[in-house]
Amino acid sequence: MRKQAAYQPPPIDLNRYPQPLPGGNAESGVPASVGRAGVDWIGTLRLARCGWLTTLVFAAWLGGFVGLAGCVPGGSSDQPELVWGRQGYSDGRFQKPRAMTADAEGRIYIVDLTARIQVFDGEGRFQRSWQTPRSEFGRPTGLSIDRAGRLMVADTHYYRILFYTPEGELLPDLTIGGTYGGGPGEFGFVTDVLQDEDGCYYVSEYGEFDRIQKFSPDRKFICQWGRHGNSPGEFLRPQSMAIDEQRQLWVADACNHRIQIFDLKQNPPAFVRAIGGSDADAGGWNYPYGLLLGADDSFYTTEYGSHRVRKFRRDGTPLASWGSPGRLPGQLVQPWSLARDNAGRLHVLDSFNHRVQRIRF
Repeated sequence: MRKQAAYQPPPIDLNRYPQPLPGGNAESGVPASVGRAGVDWIGTLRLARCGWLTTLVFAAWLGGFVGLAGCVPGGSSDQPELVWGRQGYSDGRFQKPRAMTADAEGRIYIVDLTARIQVFDGEGRFQRSWQTPRSEFGRPTGLSIDRAGRLMVADTHYYRILFYTPEGELLPDLTIGGTYGGGPGEFGFVTDVLQDEDGCYYVSEYGEFDRIQKFSPDRKFICQWGRHGNSPGEFLRPQSMAIDEQRQLWVADACNHRIQIFDLKQNPPAFVRAIGGSDADAGGWNYPYGLLLGADDSFYTTEYGSHRVRKFRRDGTPLASWGSPGRLPGQLVQPWSLARDNAGRLHVLDSFNHRVQRIRF
């Protein structure tokens, strides 16, 4: 069977955004605070090019010598509380990270284009890492936590869902899928996986099939819905998912620039409504990749195409926007994902800046 070319968003013009500068401690990967980020991300470069006096003057402009001494209180609408990570291959560094999730213990899991899964605490301190079994054909694009606290990995280009313990032990007997195809239990390019309160799994995929499949707690196929298209119930790259308190499945239908909602109490789940569209200024989206439900009748999205995070009421009313295109703290380039830790703090995966920004929003 010939594989249909996967629909992808248009490439970014990287000439508009010079490559990011180092953040945090260049050797250890120690995170930078907001004040320190201004010095570490920009002041260090000025020190190398213009000498120590320019560095001190520039640091003072960003926030004074408080920034040199330690943390500046975060939480403003335009500045992150914490910036951590930088480009590289050693512990705590990233190569275009593409998925992130947090567990009930506050551990943050991130996978990047090296197919390496790294684990951090809520302050961005590196804990451990491991590799997925194979990566020559592609890398994972989705991470989530199951009801037992295990890490589920959407191993995109190997058409399967992998399960790991928090310590990184692969649990091969739990694997879902592994065969390319359009039949029950077969997959195209898997993007995300969730488990509901009954223990059932939902797996999204894109490419030739663009659908969602449901599996029983023992990973047996139950049903499927969706196909390639832009009508209600159809998808163009369902990139991420979330389940709300009414047992509704929310789907970031990325290349249709919308969120679709389905009633999980029906079998197969029934289309309820869609929010958004391609007019981002009117409340729609420009390639929504990340999706997170808030506790205050809200939800958040990361926009791959508009380089920002947005907050909405669940009826679709826009509430706020955070971020703008660029390389400085508080700016984003192609954010893929976001996660909330057990302290309620929001972490944004700033993918093409190879870092994470923690924000209050």
